[in-house]
Amino acid sequence: MFKLLATRLLPVVAANAALYFPQALYAQFTDARTYSEGRVGLNSLEFTYAYVRANASIDTSLVVGTANVDLNKGTFSYTHNFGMFGQMAWVTANVPFASLEGSVAAGNTAGSTSGMGDSSLELAILLKGGRALSAADLATYQRTLIVGMSLTVSAPTGQYDGDKVLNLGSHRWSFKPELGVSYPFGAERKWEVDGYINAYFFTDNTSFQGTEILHQEPLPGLEAHLSYSVTPRLWLSLDTRYAFRGETVVDGLEQNNPQENLTLGAEASWAPDSRNSLDVVFAKALVHKNAPAFTGVSVSYVYSWSGGHK
Repeated sequence: MFKLLATRLLPVVAANAALYFPQALYAQFTDARTYSEGRVGLNSLEFTYAYVRANASIDTSLVVGTANVDLNKGTFSYTHNFGMFGQMAWVTANVPFASLEGSVAAGNTAGSTSGMGDSSLELAILLKGGRALSAADLATYQRTLIVGMSLTVSAPTGQYDGDKVLNLGSHRWSFKPELGVSYPFGAERKWEVDGYINAYFFTDNTSFQGTEILHQEPLPGLEAHLSYSVTPRLWLSLDTRYAFRGETVVDGLEQNNPQENLTLGAEASWAPDSRNSLDVVFAKALVHKNAPAFTGVSVSYVYSWSGGHK
């Protein structure tokens, strides 16, 4: 599962401040076909490796325009499917570890760090078209319009020191509610279009640059995904996300830095059998007003097993 960032610009005076690595860098795209039918009782372990190259800081509140940042990140995830009010639901926990290298030409500053990033927990449910299904039910299920919603909460568990140049955490909580619609169409319903609307909400960082208070307004986003099932076990998608607003305030001083970020990407998902799957995702920021230009790629391996539901 790969997701990329939307960030913002502070004045160049921030060039000697910290370069942060919050999970928002890795949590911009919601995968295509996220809100799809599934089997109750299924458990999944996922490992994702991601590499991102950016020309600026990668915190959603700080962009240093003369920076170069290289991120290598591994994330361990666990997902459990269950029934809620007769509908399909799931919970996912994510724990990231990363290595980050960065430099700021304006301040002749460079460094690297590695360790734990900000962890997150997601709760999701299919509101329409997604009944809680057993393995037998799923085998005869006819795909239809699905409406789902989720809430992702990210905790400030990552390494953070406001006085240091490089950090792996954002030192604040974030909340991302999302509403998604998935519609299969075409011959044998091999095509699927997904539309998501979401927004990030942030608590304040009370140790920004050591002693300052950073406040960020909500960061809304719109996503669209078009996917095609090449075979029953292989599908491909084109993905896009547009994010906007998210202005910041530092110690009560408005920074007048609303962002505009358009990201395009592509994904391939292959499941050779019912237990194993492999995903590859590419993403690139095409529009990055008050946000960094970045390119990223990720590879995910998922192992799934049944919790005993037949």
